[in-house]
Amino acid sequence: MRLFSFSTGIGMDDTFVLLAAWRRTEPKKSVEERMAETYSDAAVSITITSITNFISFMIGIITPFPSVQIFCTYTAMAVLFTYIWHITFFGGCMAVSGYAESRNLHSVFCFPITPKSLAISENKSALFRLLCTGGLNKEDPNNPIDNQEPMLMIFFRDTLGEILSILWVKIFVIVIFFIYLVVGIWGCTLVKEGLERHKLSRYDSYSVTFYKMDDMYFRQYPYRIHVVVTDELNYADAKVQEAMDNMLQKFESAEFIAGSSLTESWLRSYIQFQNDERSFSLLSGFNMSKKEDFIAALTDVFFRMPLLGHFKKDILLNENRTAIVCSRFMIQTKNINDANQEKDMVLKLREIADSFPFNVTVYQQYFVFWDQFILVRETSIQAISVAAAVMMVISLVFIPKPACAMWVAFSIVSIEIGVIGYMAHWNVNLDAISMINLIMCIGFSVDYSAHISYAYISSDKKNANDRMRCALHSLGMPILQGSLSTILGIVSLAFAPSYIFLTFFKTVFLVILFAALHGIFLLPVLLSFTDYCCSKKKDELPELPDISQSTYRSQKPDNSTVPATNTMTMMIPRPSYTNIASLGLTDLKMMHQSGKDAAEERESTKGSRNTLDSDNNAEKDLGIGTSGEESSEDSCKGAPIDSYSQTPSNTQLMQYPYFLSSVQEEHTNPAFEADEILEIRGTPSRNSSRMSLYHSDSSTGLFSPQTSEECSSSKNSSVVPVQGPREWLSSMSRSRKRDKLPDSPLSLRIDQ
Repeated sequence: MRLFSFSTGIGMDDTFVLLAAWRRTEPKKSVEERMAETYSDAAVSITITSITNFISFMIGIITPFPSVQIFCTYTAMAVLFTYIWHITFFGGCMAVSGYAESRNLHSVFCFPITPKSLAISENKSALFRLLCTGGLNKEDPNNPIDNQEPMLMIFFRDTLGEILSILWVKIFVIVIFFIYLVVGIWGCTLVKEGLERHKLSRYDSYSVTFYKMDDMYFRQYPYRIHVVVTDELNYADAKVQEAMDNMLQKFESAEFIAGSSLTESWLRSYIQFQNDERSFSLLSGFNMSKKEDFIAALTDVFFRMPLLGHFKKDILLNENRTAIVCSRFMIQTKNINDANQEKDMVLKLREIADSFPFNVTVYQQYFVFWDQFILVRETSIQAISVAAAVMMVISLVFIPKPACAMWVAFSIVSIEIGVIGYMAHWNVNLDAISMINLIMCIGFSVDYSAHISYAYISSDKKNANDRMRCALHSLGMPILQGSLSTILGIVSLAFAPSYIFLTFFKTVFLVILFAALHGIFLLPVLLSFTDYCCSKKKDELPELPDISQSTYRSQKPDNSTVPATNTMTMMIPRPSYTNIASLGLTDLKMMHQSGKDAAEERESTKGSRNTLDSDNNAEKDLGIGTSGEESSEDSCKGAPIDSYSQTPSNTQLMQYPYFLSSVQEEHTNPAFEADEILEIRGTPSRNSSRMSLYHSDSSTGLFSPQTSEECSSSKNSSVVPVQGPREWLSSMSRSRKRDKLPDSPLSLRIDQ
């Protein structure tokens, strides 16, 4: 029953995550696209939770308790098959439902239904709009009435997300959880170990009355403890007799052991019988210092006495009846009132037994229960620690962000501390039953934390609070639905007349409650707060400084700052001409001619291009791939594009008045080769035309660089001489054998 309730809770969690991912997809898309988006969004989350739950229960199998091993084995297999069911069968059901949704069919009876917007416009009844409407209106697919998001998703994003975005609310949430953690740590110091006997039975069983009456009236001297010496000793030896007496005295002086008056010792009684004058005649023929006579008198005389015959069961002779191979003594416990004292008593007696040079064993029929009390703390700590470490590693693998992994690990520890601490406040002891639930707690504690963390880092928002709201919008409703469904699945156990089921309900309720609170409130606050404090990126770009009043600082560490003076050199990134190297002169002419023809055709339809308009367009154009600003559409028209390199063959040189340097620099961009240096006289204004070194060719409408004579006549500036295309192609073909291309000319104008 517990296994069924737990498996149902896990299955519903993954179901709600998948359904929430489906709701976030665009209804106008095809079913295949929506399924792809759904699984890409939710598959990682349910994989994390399934793996963590499966491994946590597999770790529980290594515990020494058979009941825990059986439960963990069955539950691990249930988790595995639940995961397979979700990624296969449930996905198919979602696809079938998606096809029905695309055809506007009823989700239960599969008959065509009316979109809600049409039902409202047609004044349909409220009951009709509630039960028989849905889907999109094909004539108006963007109608907001038919594309409403679930109210809970909107609440988590717009209401709860906005509230948690406030700084003082974040601090308040952290303080509240700090108080919760302090109370939990205090409760951990109050944990009681052990399982009372009456708790193993139903509340209406007659055995419960027996155990309660026994605890009420017989707790002053509750148990008889067997002290067994399993070595073969010569009890006729006075030294051995003294050692046995010292052993009993040491046991009798222990905290929970009564005095010698309630101890049963066949050896003490036998020695007392030997020293009694009335038995002198009976033992006159035996030498009590000899081993054979000692055993013969013990079996033939001492055990035959009417009041001493019960000691026969306290010794074990060998087959020849010539040696005592084992003997037993009985001691009496006192003032043991609960399971913790029983555990302490067992540990103390075993410590005394281990202090003797011969083999001594203590035993009582309830030791099988008390051994659980002894092992439950150590086993629980070991299992929880190993499982928590594995969960952290898995979270780090699937959520490769150290801050998120750190807070997921903190959530695991915090939830475990809370469950153990508040479990003690709720009168639940640490025993084999609660240990099962604590191991299960690890899997649940990772579920919601992993969901919300993965949604946070998967968000494409830049602001920390926006990412938090996006994560709450995506996973807030599934976490709430999963936690409520799990609690509803186990709420029936709260009314079962058994301590075992009631303990299961209490621990699982605490786990689900704390995990949901951590996932919805604490973890989003910690993630956003940490991201906000540690992030070095700003949400807005800084304004560009006034270049005319500033300096340019080289990226190379050994280059000094160069002030912007009147005579400077300008760095121009050069496009790669690797693909042009394979072209001949005839090809280049044909490409250039095709550009001219395209430009003439455009002019014939649109009219001649105004030179002023060309300058205005050039003001926006920074060249292909050289700036983040908007490039004008006309900047690349008329220039034929090589289908392989996607680079205009008629390369246009742009003037950049922003970045001035007297040192030639290397660019890491592989699309550019060596820099072209152009000397400029006079500092260009920020508002001046960026195409001042170019003129518009009236025949083609293309920009081409001015010749050196034109530059000299227009401006008193010296320009690096332009290498002709024939000379450049010749030098390039010679250098191809060395796999090294020379610097290309500033432009390619093929007029021949």
